[in-house]
Amino acid sequence: MKEIINEIKKHEYGKILSDVSLKDYTTYKVGGICRYMVFPKNIDSLVEIIRLLKKNKIKHMVLGKGSNVLFSDNIYDGIIIKLDSFDSIQWRENKLIVGAGVSLMKVALMAVRKGLSGLEFATGIPGSVGGAVYMNAGAYKSDMGYVVSSIKVLTPKLRVITMVNKELEFHYRTSFLKTHPGYICLEATIKLKPGNREEIEELVQERKKRRLETQPLEYPSAGSVFRNPEGLFAGKLIEDLGYKGLIKGGAMISDKHANFIINYDHASAQDIKDLIEFAKEEVKEKNNIELKVEQEFKNWE
Repeated sequence: MKEIINEIKKHEYGKILSDVSLKDYTTYKVGGICRYMVFPKNIDSLVEIIRLLKKNKIKHMVLGKGSNVLFSDNIYDGIIIKLDSFDSIQWRENKLIVGAGVSLMKVALMAVRKGLSGLEFATGIPGSVGGAVYMNAGAYKSDMGYVVSSIKVLTPKLRVITMVNKELEFHYRTSFLKTHPGYICLEATIKLKPGNREEIEELVQERKKRRLETQPLEYPSAGSVFRNPEGLFAGKLIEDLGYKGLIKGGAMISDKHANFIINYDHASAQDIKDLIEFAKEEVKEKNNIELKVEQEFKNWE
């Protein structure tokens, strides 16, 4: 792998970090050491990096803001690619073209200040735009599928193409990108509508106040653990079984919201995973409901 890293350095494809603690790159603040983390400086560099990694069969993955992922405590013996340099934001009246590495929350708050409606749901979502498209992030009965008109994507054959909304197969917390590994979102075109700035700001503030009251935002977490089953709430199902406040090692099922598992006291990734699996099994056994985990487990092989 060092030869590949030297090749990336030689061609100046982007910044490289070695022996990186994934605790610093995930919102759970857990995870092992990553051998190398690479930050491509542009699309051409990304293409060449992935070409090298595929040719040499080097383990690799793209990571956004780490807000919906649980890495194991093991060493990630490969290369994690971060698209932080894909950070352009272009406004064209009610439309914006935004790089995959940009914070979704930042873009949503910019839209609010411009009096544009459509991204209010995203003002509390801490992921990247690319990650949000990948998982079709959403809240308050809205999601990326309602506002993304198209994306620029890198295919597994290393071609850059444009995919429009109907091709992206947006459904509840999933998309074409999630079901087709190897496709990488590079930028997204988002269409919004003019609105009343004061009303939009008031709505966003009301929701922020409610989040602070009902969600454990003072602790590291990755947001909602489980998808809500049809017509039900995952948090309510777990709460009704009496598991609010349940602790495993340094992890806890939040006593504020039972669909949040928090890094309460220097939790290990295994502590968090054990609680996720426990809650899932208990809801299945007691209610015969199969909860689906919204977050992604990485490096648990």
